[in-house]
Amino acid sequence: MSSGRIVQIIGAVIDVEFPRDDVPKVYDALLVPEKELTLEVQQQLGDGVVRTIAMGASEGVSRGLSVENTRAPISVPVGIETLGRIMDVLGNPIDDCGPIGEKERASIHRKAPAYDELAASDDLLETGIKVI
Repeated sequence: MSSGRIVQIIGAVIDVEFPRDDVPKVYDALLVPEKELTLEVQQQLGDGVVRTIAMGASEGVSRGLSVENTRAPISVPVGIETLGRIMDVLGNPIDDCGPIGEKERASIHRKAPAYDELAASDDLLETGIKVI
């Protein structure tokens, strides 16, 4: 993993500087180990600086903190184990039902499934809304 440092913070937008020969790709996940915060690269500004979005609270984050490049996009659990579960944007369960125990993870930026891969249903969907 390559290392960089935070150079600017504007709310959830954080600029990080890396060596010019090791700049992260757009959508790479970056970790701020001291704050247990994940950032996602949204733009390469040039001169080794990338603009990121914080995937959590940015309070307490300061300029100069070390940042690690994971060299991979954010991924979340997929599959039958995730049905009925509630997760945050990083795929961590937030429903107090324990670990998900997934067998597979997928990038949050993958292509949507083809229309013919979706399950079609003619069942009546009860919404509780009465239409006259």
